Amino acid sequence: MSDAEGEGAVVLDGESLTPAEVAAVAREGAEVAIADEAREAVRAARERVEDVVESDEGVYGVNTGFGELVDERIPREAVAQLQTNLLRSHSAGSGEPLPTEAVRAMLVARVNALVKGYSGVREVVVDHLTALLNEGVHPVVPRTGSLGASGDLAPLAHATIVLIGEGEAGVGDERLDGEAALARAGLEPLTLGAKEGLALINGTQLTVGLGALLVVDTERLVRAADVAGALTTEVTLSSTVPSHPAIQAVRPHDGQADSAANLRRLTADSEIVDSHRNCDRVQDAYSTRCLPQVHGAVRDAVTHLRDAVEVELNSATDNPLVFQRDSIAGRSDDGATAATARASGTDRAAVLSGGNFHGEPLALRLDYLTSALTELAAIAERRVDRMLNPNTQESHLPPFLTTDAGLRSGYMIAQYTAAALVNECRAAGRPSTDNTPVSGNQEDHVSMSATAAWSARETADRAGRVLGIELCCAAQAAEFVDDGLAPGRGSGAAYEAVRERVPPLDEDRPLADELAAVADLVRSGDLEARVNAALDEPLT
Repeated sequence: MSDAEGEGAVVLDGESLTPAEVAAVAREGAEVAIADEAREAVRAARERVEDVVESDEGVYGVNTGFGELVDERIPREAVAQLQTNLLRSHSAGSGEPLPTEAVRAMLVARVNALVKGYSGVREVVVDHLTALLNEGVHPVVPRTGSLGASGDLAPLAHATIVLIGEGEAGVGDERLDGEAALARAGLEPLTLGAKEGLALINGTQLTVGLGALLVVDTERLVRAADVAGALTTEVTLSSTVPSHPAIQAVRPHDGQADSAANLRRLTADSEIVDSHRNCDRVQDAYSTRCLPQVHGAVRDAVTHLRDAVEVELNSATDNPLVFQRDSIAGRSDDGATAATARASGTDRAAVLSGGNFHGEPLALRLDYLTSALTELAAIAERRVDRMLNPNTQESHLPPFLTTDAGLRSGYMIAQYTAAALVNECRAAGRPSTDNTPVSGNQEDHVSMSATAAWSARETADRAGRVLGIELCCAAQAAEFVDDGLAPGRGSGAAYEAVRERVPPLDEDRPLADELAAVADLVRSGDLEARVNAALDEPLT
């Protein structure tokens, strides 16, 4: 039986890896296997690299230096040492180690890129990387060091130097040197061949691995925002008319329509909504009235990132790339073809140097996501204020959602925390707009895509905590709605889920642990699961 037939494994073929599969490998420990046709592509690409080595022509990444040292030729007998030196010299990261899920996401993304068959590594290299994942050997990778061009060099070097028995890796609760960690997986250290060191580190796999996890997390986050906003809409006696399908139809943004549909679904059968359909209020504040428009725009930003991540997960991001000469016939002008022939030194292989390692396609969208998530947190914080602020809130709610206000502060400081989190979101910056040239100015424009991914990840965490605060406050506000009026099916399920973790606030008490517990309810997906169980159709 081939490893591609392993039951339950995520099968890597270089063409079809999804964010959900990355999350399964990174977080749930799903095993990986290599498709048979991908193995054939790896073997064919390696044969082309061997042809180039035999030709003795100077080819970047095979027998030359790197970066500013590109014009330095390396003799054939030193080619293997060149690749080892590359992993050693580039293992120069700094800071706390990456979390295990980030390392696993990076590794599975790198394997998938290698098995496309354009990097020229041997099959044994791919098998060793796969074994690290399947045997739970997790390289220790410092968080800081990538500029997002030439790819995520330093993180990938730390991740893959373990293959040659160096560096460190975590195995269970132990932190071992590379050779001992390999032994735990039943592996011997590799001696790298031509181009293999560069192929292991030249790519965007930390960025896209984090991006894939972000797609999964933020799609869940925006659904949780719809849930929190729906409950707030009810307890503030706001109208659900702004979610009417007719309004969305004349401004047909996909995200807006989905959030509006969720609001209708969540508040279905709400006696609270029915109780004030004919009230005197003309319009509500923007934070509830414009929920579909704002949440929908965030949804569209997440979709924009998903599109790029799905492409990048299944792309060849190495440099140089190794092609079958016939496969590029007709794809360039005669001059480019002639230059390629001189560079490769063989009629069968074409080695093309380019910039697929540049992280800009991800960096810009990650920064866009950071901006979008900041807005998601900001509108949630404004809804919190509508429930607490005695100068703006509805007459049926007491100041700061507590009886005997003045003697008690209720949820007053929870809103301070939400405001602080929003400010941190706004202060995160937009790393993709920065640039620091490196490598003797050979690499004179970099993307900072890994930094953008971390910024988006941290912003997503903050936004989730703001939503947790909103849910706590909305559940407390529900205690002051007229007795006997039932909330909607979905919003009611959300209320019950919060109440299982946080009791009503009858008198002042420390809130930090309770706010954290509800933030975890959002982050874990438990909130969404509880709500979906109460609905005829799940949230979109």
